[in-house]
Amino acid sequence: MPHHELVRGLREGLCGVLRGKPLAVDLALIGIFASGHVLLEDVPGVGKTTLAKALAKAFGVRFSRVQFTPDLLPGDITGGLVLAPDKGTFSFHRGPVFTNVLLADEINRASPRTQASLLEAMNEAQVTVDGETHSLDSPFFVIATQNPADYQGTYPLPEAQLDRFLVRLSIGYPDPADELAMLFARQHDDPLAALQALCSRAELLDVQRAVREVEVKPIVASYMLAIVRASRVDPALSLGVSPRGSLALFRAAQAQAFMSGRDYVTPEDVQAIAPATLCHRIALRDEARYGGSSDREVVARILGAVRVPV
Repeated sequence: MPHHELVRGLREGLCGVLRGKPLAVDLALIGIFASGHVLLEDVPGVGKTTLAKALAKAFGVRFSRVQFTPDLLPGDITGGLVLAPDKGTFSFHRGPVFTNVLLADEINRASPRTQASLLEAMNEAQVTVDGETHSLDSPFFVIATQNPADYQGTYPLPEAQLDRFLVRLSIGYPDPADELAMLFARQHDDPLAALQALCSRAELLDVQRAVREVEVKPIVASYMLAIVRASRVDPALSLGVSPRGSLALFRAAQAQAFMSGRDYVTPEDVQAIAPATLCHRIALRDEARYGGSSDREVVARILGAVRVPV
């Protein structure tokens, strides 16, 4: 199937499940097409889990869901050695991370130790248990959800964990017309249950390879680095964008161009994807935070200050 038809079919199918949120659907697809991980941060009930499950069904790949809780242990995710009583030997029992799509639901409710068990998997597509390394299948991506409004009993994700997510996005409340349409669409059936695979595993891998081939001219890459470097010296920030963030912006811009039907990246692609790619990688100084600034406002100001190549 031609790539543009595949993208159109995925958009239509996912928007039929998550009504009125085409931008959230596009950002999630960009994260996956760029071989990255996606963080869905929003209040309860707006469709975070629904979007994650719809993505897994649309791609026709294996899916695992882990509900993160304070008593969850690293071995509950990665797996561990299990004793076979009849043989008296230990064998490795794979955990839910051995999948294609891992939904880490309410990731910030697990302890930092358990959160950290995902770092190796997200960065290197492998897990190490008792000194033995086990590779994960390809594709592998994590879709994590968290509720930013309820901090009781949660452990905020550290910067190193946030840096592993290619994009962070919010879904937000639907418009009145879309919410009304949702009520009647779900009166008798669940659109998620009716969703069929729209893309095979092989097609997804092919798309990810195609995204890597999208051309980025040196002048556009230099524009990306100018944005990143500006974040590192911004007086409102105590932490700027890391080199991993530079690479994330590069790959996300490639996926943004691919979603737009082009085989080259423009500065407009960089500007469009920068907030979702960079906002969770910076840290505001206390005085900036107390002064009412937000990460989005700082990134928008940086984008406005950095000269756009022509």
